[in-house]
Amino acid sequence: MHTKHQRSDLVRLSVAAMLEHGLQPEFSDAAQRELSAIWQPAHEADTDIRDLIGLLWCSIDNDDSRDLDQLTVCKKLKDGAVRMLVAIADVDALVKQGSAIDEAARINTTTVYTSARIFPMLPELLSTNLTSLNPGEERLAVVTEMTFDAQAVLTRSSVYRARVRNQAQLAYDAVSAWLDGTGALPPAAAAVPGMAEQLRVQDALAQRLRQRRHAEGSLELETFEPRAVFDGEQVVDIRQQAHNRARQLIEEIMIATNHCTARYLAERGCPSLRRVVRSPERWLRIVAVAAEYGEQLPAEPDSRALEAFLARQHRADPLRFPDLSLVIVKLMGSGEYVVERPGDMPIGHFGLAVRDYTHSTAPNRRYPDLITSRLLKATMASKPAPYTAGELYVLAEHCTRQEDAVQKVERRMRKSEAALVLESRVGETFDAIVTGSNSSGVWVRAIAPPVEGKLLYGFEDRRVGDKLRVRLISTNVELGFIDFEAME
Repeated sequence: MHTKHQRSDLVRLSVAAMLEHGLQPEFSDAAQRELSAIWQPAHEADTDIRDLIGLLWCSIDNDDSRDLDQLTVCKKLKDGAVRMLVAIADVDALVKQGSAIDEAARINTTTVYTSARIFPMLPELLSTNLTSLNPGEERLAVVTEMTFDAQAVLTRSSVYRARVRNQAQLAYDAVSAWLDGTGALPPAAAAVPGMAEQLRVQDALAQRLRQRRHAEGSLELETFEPRAVFDGEQVVDIRQQAHNRARQLIEEIMIATNHCTARYLAERGCPSLRRVVRSPERWLRIVAVAAEYGEQLPAEPDSRALEAFLARQHRADPLRFPDLSLVIVKLMGSGEYVVERPGDMPIGHFGLAVRDYTHSTAPNRRYPDLITSRLLKATMASKPAPYTAGELYVLAEHCTRQEDAVQKVERRMRKSEAALVLESRVGETFDAIVTGSNSSGVWVRAIAPPVEGKLLYGFEDRRVGDKLRVRLISTNVELGFIDFEAME
């Protein structure tokens, strides 16, 4: 008798995958003991901490996010300029460097997201409560204040500490539907006078920032990362996350914030942990891929030319665009953390087309952001850097390595989730696209539900991009395998 797998099976598999890749699924006893002595959010009576509690701050995140790292608020200035403030949770105010909780966070370096279970970087009492920028709660934050002119050019920026209060917890999909004119203003925003105008101004600024970045060569890529949907213990569906206008709003403003925090540290002579994607070493392979589409790219890495090619392909064939994106992402190589000291030539982020870029906007869920927060606070207070350059080099390598391990866990679990969704549908047929072909086989992606699997039969003469009809012949939840055969 074939037993149908449930959510608990995915939890078990995710714990095993964490351990297999050198990650810790549970917090240490020392961290738990330390946590038991923390019962309230951080309060500091520092005269340099500004009182910005009365501003119309809001958060925009996933529907189910409870670890709120950032708030935004803006003000229209004359001649079309906008002053944008971004508040980032001051996690360091409670999680001190060298503490047992800090050491636990340093091991995994990031929150690990699988559909059945989330493995938080920090204990949930902190990340979803005492260090989260929850609605109606006063919290300490590190604020980046930026002024943009009417063309969305940054004209000035500053970084300082402040007390803030989230006035409206909002979610991407609902805000995006309202911005697009297909949904009502979310109730949490409608309850705050002036919040609708806030969102409109932030959206307009973000869209201008987005246009500027793409003109400078920022790459528009669409990654394929479907997630399982649960109804209690049962997995009922699998869906691809839509990249919408509200996500773009937060993405653009956070990229600008990360740029400003990197510049702030560099201008004050402080080394920093930078997030970089080097100019692709396998550029000629990218040129060859473009040639397969009848397009010619320059012989030297050129992000503007690559972005123009990608934009044309997205318009011409949106169905296959995620597969082209995946090929380009693999050829570009993954991002990494490096230490940049004042005076160093910045490596930059090829994919984002920015020269100065650090991770600073998610300290509840990413350890490099917590490191950056400590560097910023020390610099603001004119204190020595809390890390030596040597310590930062070790941390950069460690964070890169652990992030790679986390991606392997999340990728592995997406395969098991997809297999679980399909295990009751063996024998059914699906529309699919060939997404990969090498010496070990041919891979296809079903359109609905969006899952990938191996083509075991009928793969002769199949080329990447071919559309075909496939029949599901087997699934293996434990191994994350999905096998199809081509229909004649």
